[in-house]
Amino acid sequence: MSHELLAIYFLWKREMIRFLRSKSRIIGSLAMPFFFLAILGTGLSGAMKLPGMNGNYLEFITPGILGMVLLFGSMFLGISVIIDRQFGFLKETLIAPVKRTTLVIGKTLGNSTAAVIQGILMLLLSVFLGVTIQLQDILFTILLMFLISSAFVCLGIAIASKLEDMHGFQLIMNFLMMPMFFLSGALFPLTSAPQIIQTIAYFDPMLYAVEALRFSLLGYSSMPILISVSILIAFFIATTFLAAYFFNRIES
Repeated sequence: MSHELLAIYFLWKREMIRFLRSKSRIIGSLAMPFFFLAILGTGLSGAMKLPGMNGNYLEFITPGILGMVLLFGSMFLGISVIIDRQFGFLKETLIAPVKRTTLVIGKTLGNSTAAVIQGILMLLLSVFLGVTIQLQDILFTILLMFLISSAFVCLGIAIASKLEDMHGFQLIMNFLMMPMFFLSGALFPLTSAPQIIQTIAYFDPMLYAVEALRFSLLGYSSMPILISVSILIAFFIATTFLAAYFFNRIES
């Protein structure tokens, strides 16, 4: 048991070192979300009538932009599986005397920690722009960010485990992430969308991530927080099993 925990720790540490050494990646991952928040949020704030927000569009989209950082940061970090495969590190890891599920847990913890750090930096930027955040719920917000990022990291690992080409991985990620983001209600209330869009959105896990973050940060949500968190937990369990299954099928 101790060597399994040790393997998890070293994999977590490796992913953190890789993340912290790539300063340009950290800045680049926050550039587009900050653009959305600064330009759309400040430009349209006060011009839109939103339920529960008193027309403050900047505050309304802040949880959605935070969800965007977690979604993009988490799923793209699954590319580390392909990079490790190409440089031979994955082969060495797979022959280690530990369970492959342990390897998935270690990579998930490392990558989700990196995604949460990006999320916290995004929160600080939103405060700089004038967003008021309920600091008494910050611990719950961080735990929620870990849950969301871990679920999407596992999804990214599951997809990366079936691919060997980084370009193909990026294309699939863009194909999945953009619809998930725009259907989540991050930028506009889904109540104003056509009924078919609202129906499709209920199958989007990002919808529940954004609503949970909105409740945690602003005290407002269009659905009960218990439903959002329950669906996120179910999604996390499903993607974890999916990642473990496909990772176990990688040939060493």
